[in-house]
Amino acid sequence: MTPLTLTADATGRTARARRTAWVPTLVLLLGTLYCLIPIAWVVIAATKDRSELFSTFSFAPGTGFLDNLGDLTDYRDGIYWQWMANSVFYAGVGALLSAAVSAAGGYALGRYAFRGREFIFKVILAGVLVPSIVLAVPQYLLLSKMGMADSYWSMLLPSILSPYGVYLVRIYAAASVPAELMEAARMDGASEWRIFSRIAVPMMMPGLITVFLFQFVAIWNNFLLPYVMLADDTKFPITLGLYTLLAQGASQPALYTLVITGCLLAIVPLIALFLVIQRFWSLDLLSGSIKS
Repeated sequence: MTPLTLTADATGRTARARRTAWVPTLVLLLGTLYCLIPIAWVVIAATKDRSELFSTFSFAPGTGFLDNLGDLTDYRDGIYWQWMANSVFYAGVGALLSAAVSAAGGYALGRYAFRGREFIFKVILAGVLVPSIVLAVPQYLLLSKMGMADSYWSMLLPSILSPYGVYLVRIYAAASVPAELMEAARMDGASEWRIFSRIAVPMMMPGLITVFLFQFVAIWNNFLLPYVMLADDTKFPITLGLYTLLAQGASQPALYTLVITGCLLAIVPLIALFLVIQRFWSLDLLSGSIKS
């Protein structure tokens, strides 16, 4: 083939690539719409009163949001906000403890060589593949034998250990904490705990924030574990509380507006968390690049 023919072929391929470049963008836009339409409907439905909600289906905003919010607050002396507080407690404390355990376990697996390390890591990888639904009933039986069923501990203890969190921190620690820096700290007389807390943890912070975020969202959205563990509705998280409202809505249709308004409010803490943590992500990545 002559150089002229090669140039023509390259030009033709470039033109075809430009003509089809909009296809991936269109697919992403369709996927975004598919995910956002249910959220948009919840936002709009929460503004409608009972007559507006059940009369016609439309995306036009209603006029009953404040009334719905007041009815939700008045329902059973504000038990919805008790459910919200429980979810914040379960997710916040559970995610913090999980991030701490993942930091220690992942750092040890990533930066120390000891007998059985690879076996332990493979067991953790196997734990990542086990669905949480498989463990719910055995965890209930175990905690029930210990007298912890239907307590706050029954929600916190199963959330502390996250196999995926340990796996993620292990990979992150091996990549972000240089062995040379650890050796230099030991030569300066630093203890292993000081190396971990003062050197390794700040360098692993973006990974730890990721673990915290994943675990917070997982605990916040968890339904099966509280459904199995808890019987006292004052200890319910928001997911189980809204489920009980929805179940009662079959005989009391007026509760459907409370369920929809409650679903909208349940999204707000997650959105706020993402916005706040995104800022810390940027700061940690920037500080890491400066140090390196």
